[in-house]
Amino acid sequence: MRRAALLALLVVLSACSTGTDAVVRGTEFQFVSPGGQTEIFYDGDERQKIPAMSGPDLMSEGEDLAVSDFAGDVVVLNIWGAWCPPCRVEAPELQKLYDAKKDEGVTVLGIDVRDENPTAPQDFVRDTGLTYPSIYDPPGRSLLALKGYPRSVVPSTIVLDSEHRVAAVFLRDLLAEDLVPVVDRLLAERT
Repeated sequence: MRRAALLALLVVLSACSTGTDAVVRGTEFQFVSPGGQTEIFYDGDERQKIPAMSGPDLMSEGEDLAVSDFAGDVVVLNIWGAWCPPCRVEAPELQKLYDAKKDEGVTVLGIDVRDENPTAPQDFVRDTGLTYPSIYDPPGRSLLALKGYPRSVVPSTIVLDSEHRVAAVFLRDLLAEDLVPVVDRLLAERT
């Protein structure tokens, strides 16, 4: 009986195993953090397209935003909340990046999570002078499309290449200078 139970357990565990790769092979991105890394980079065939992601525009009632709205751009997706102190420090840094790189084809797109009332994040955006757009997503539904992505890690950032394939994931707060080399490399790939 013990042998049968052990064999059944081994079968179940092996069915859940995805190997040591940071990306599960397939047509869409599926997140795995190898060894608990907080900075993960993907190159070449490792890059997978992000699933369709969209939601209401935080600042424009009745309008929606989607990653696909920024076709051909390098997109810096930032998961944030007005309630999150590191996010409040990071947002001006993302604005610096956006200001410096938007004319080169870089978009910063926020995903505001866990702010049940839009007033607080809207006030934060206005008071801080942020001009990059954000999806308003209190329950984090847009992130469900990212299989395996840790919705509890806020702030976090996903950098997409110009084909909207995942090129980098940061599970920590960032400065503009952390992102510039990544974005510059992705911009250079377009030419």
